[in-house]
Amino acid sequence: MSEEQQQADNRARATTDEFRAFVRDGWAPRRPTVTGPSPAAAPAAAHRALVSAAYPRQRLIIPAGGLKVRSNDCDYVFRPHTAFAWLTGLGADREPDAVLVLDPVIGADGTDGGHDAVLYFRPLADRDSDEFFADSRYGEFWVGARPSIADIELELGLTARHVDEFAAAASKDAGEITVRVVRDADLALTARLDAARVENGAEQEGLKESDDALAHDISHLRMCKDDYEIEQMRAAVAATHHGFDAMVSQLAVAAEAGRGERWLEGTFALHARHRGNGVGYDSICAAGDHANTLHWIKNTGEVREGDLVLIDAGVEVDSLFTADVTRTFPVSGTFTDAQREIYDAVYAAQEAGIAAVKPGNTFSDVHAAAIRVIAEHLHAWGLLPDGVSVEDTLDKEHGQYHRRWMVHGTSHHLGLDVHDCALATREEYMDAELRPGMVLTVEPGLYFKADDLLAPERFRGTGVRIEDDVLVTQDGCENLSAGMPRTSADVEAWIARLRP
Repeated sequence: MSEEQQQADNRARATTDEFRAFVRDGWAPRRPTVTGPSPAAAPAAAHRALVSAAYPRQRLIIPAGGLKVRSNDCDYVFRPHTAFAWLTGLGADREPDAVLVLDPVIGADGTDGGHDAVLYFRPLADRDSDEFFADSRYGEFWVGARPSIADIELELGLTARHVDEFAAAASKDAGEITVRVVRDADLALTARLDAARVENGAEQEGLKESDDALAHDISHLRMCKDDYEIEQMRAAVAATHHGFDAMVSQLAVAAEAGRGERWLEGTFALHARHRGNGVGYDSICAAGDHANTLHWIKNTGEVREGDLVLIDAGVEVDSLFTADVTRTFPVSGTFTDAQREIYDAVYAAQEAGIAAVKPGNTFSDVHAAAIRVIAEHLHAWGLLPDGVSVEDTLDKEHGQYHRRWMVHGTSHHLGLDVHDCALATREEYMDAELRPGMVLTVEPGLYFKADDLLAPERFRGTGVRIEDDVLVTQDGCENLSAGMPRTSADVEAWIARLRP
């Protein structure tokens, strides 16, 4: 229990031996909760094999992270660290305080034998323990039953042990073998492990650099998704499509209810929680000029007839893979001429970006293809400075005038994190060749702020973005979210079909 929680811990306690004896007795036998291996077990084992091969004869420590206080004695809903989820197959809210250890195996003849995977976690407490009834943070009465050691071993196909055994196992032989930890997963654990490593013979200097290399490699290894991960991405997109359908059906209600952005946000959150683990990131429901604030997550504004509403949202499924889709809707059901002009320009740019998603092209080629179309439209509208051509503005050293109206990048990797594989270097990310199994967003936009005097008056206060989730295939790409209408005419038909 944290210091903050201890200060706020004013609940009644079971203080008599008689009561303790009474509450421990009279329970039916527990029913098994795990009947076989998880579908994520084999993919996670394959992920561990990749990391094991990269770090022979080294002990690798990947924490899930711990519960975080929201206020007083209330915690946020737990989400495990991404590296932990990728290497164990555990998703949703599992398992706070757990630590995965890949322990090196050295053969009798001194040869490298890979790693044993051991999961240290807090297993289900016996009913005769005080934790069962009295512990408000971990007790079964308060937060539900956790798996047993046998459950975890059956579910994940690895060795499981009580988390109390972790400290002794983690730093042993630290002066003889390299011990690495994913540092940001659990800062308190990392601090304790740093001290233990030094005490057991490791050099303090270089610990962070050594650890950071492990985190980087795990991030980079996630770039190409396997069949299981692609299946999870499809499920996330399908759930997201359902959530967008629900929001489209509520456009008129949102315009009438007041604080309509919140109404749409709540509608999506309802379906995200019902069909998945929840939202993959804070939803953007930005009506009117709010669409020109790129990370508008306040969602406090009105949704008005005649305006556009830009919605950027994605469902995270229980495995923690998330979709990330943006659509821009005319609240009234029909684009005005000026709105359609902007929308169709963005759609043309997105089409060019999607066409550039194929093996052999680089990640940055996607942005280059989309932004050229954006620049061409801005030039045709006369918005670039006098004498500046399309080629001039695309010059990265002396141009870039178009970025006034399209400031962000066109793509990012997508997977367990909405901005996936973020620790990869520029060479591994922006300059890397696209390979089958990568999942990218393609999301150009145009943003004309209400007070932008360089924008045509008919455009002011209008922002448009279109975003889809695209899988690189052997001979091109597949738009995983293609089932969600994209052209201006199809968006209007979508609204007409679902709006009461």
